[in-house]
Amino acid sequence: MPDRARIAHLLRRATFGPTAEEVDAAERAGYDATVRQLVQPAGADSGAPKPPVFAAVAELGKNASRADKQKANQQRRQQVTAIIDWWLDRMVAAEHQLTEKMVFFWHGHWATSAQKVKAAPLMLGQLQTFREHGRGDFAAFTTRMVHDPALVSWLDGQKNTAKAPNENLARELMELFTLGIGNYTEDDVKAGARALTGWTVDRRAGTVRFVARRHDQGAKTILGRTAAFDADQFAELVATEPAAAAFLAQRLWFRFASGEPIADDVRGRLVAAGRDVDGLLRALFTDAGFDGTRGQLVKQPVEWAVGAMRQLGIRPARLTDQQRKQLVSGLNGLDQVPLRPPSVGGWPAGAAWLTTSSLQARLRLAELLAGRAAQPVLDRLRAAPAAGRPDALARLLVVDGWTDRTRKVLADAAGKPERLLQLGLVSPEYTIH
Repeated sequence: MPDRARIAHLLRRATFGPTAEEVDAAERAGYDATVRQLVQPAGADSGAPKPPVFAAVAELGKNASRADKQKANQQRRQQVTAIIDWWLDRMVAAEHQLTEKMVFFWHGHWATSAQKVKAAPLMLGQLQTFREHGRGDFAAFTTRMVHDPALVSWLDGQKNTAKAPNENLARELMELFTLGIGNYTEDDVKAGARALTGWTVDRRAGTVRFVARRHDQGAKTILGRTAAFDADQFAELVATEPAAAAFLAQRLWFRFASGEPIADDVRGRLVAAGRDVDGLLRALFTDAGFDGTRGQLVKQPVEWAVGAMRQLGIRPARLTDQQRKQLVSGLNGLDQVPLRPPSVGGWPAGAAWLTTSSLQARLRLAELLAGRAAQPVLDRLRAAPAAGRPDALARLLVVDGWTDRTRKVLADAAGKPERLLQLGLVSPEYTIH
């Protein structure tokens, strides 16, 4: 693979969507230097907007009036909307693109929905935990996550007591977050739930609190080991299992490399890299198998829209309120809005995003984005000769090339830059990368 194509492939996977200028700069720096800069960027991210600050919404008692309850619920919805708007803008503006894309990866992995949590500060705090702790030792990160207030609330951890163990968090911790199906038993789930007892959520403070009298202090046998496990020890145990290393490597491969099953030799090399997340990412992007994964991932709707906005020079924060509503509505039409995963299993992947109805929704959102493209972007397309505009579009959208069928469709729209952009954004060559 030529160096530029190889670097473009890397940047399409490790960012939300590279600009042509970013590919140019990376090509000058070289592949290995680009991987280093992506995985461990220097300094603070000067492009990332600061998070919103919220006043706590009053927790109302059972005797509160209907009007007060409606007002509180409206405040909660407005705050969640503010986070969605802020995060979409941050995804576009962040200079440390892999860092932000990993936050989105973990959001799909530890999938938590604001529709149940109903507390914007808890959701915002979880995103910050992903950003600050999701790149180092996986066991340390897992230990933090079992005490994450949003996750604990989402999976009913605050209801888990010695007298009435609730298995939700223990089950999903092993099945979806660390080990995968087949690497634990129902008895492990029951014992793990006992280890997690005693934690409650203080929604006003945005923290969890341990209540000793609610905790089961007895011995538990988990994954063949017996001890008086508590939450930290349980998290450490499952995250350091050999199955966890293979599970994490496979998850990263599935989201950043290929929807196809990972080859045994590739899995072996990634597992050998250890459980440090940055080390795993570096190993993934430099593995010989990664180069051969072009065209094997379908962009998730958020990745698709954010990448398009980066390439078209659109900042969500500079859109009108109505346009931001249309943006989020467009993502809702594509069945993926941040902070609203459909279940604890997160969003689907691959061909699930390529339905007939999703194509219609994608066309509508692409039309909105093309209509908001920055003037310099439109000027560059207009400056190219009509016959060369499909190639100018390929450079703009960092597409390696068009099939004859797509090129004909684009050529027919070459006289209308906004229409050309819209068709390019919904093309197979852009949607599948």
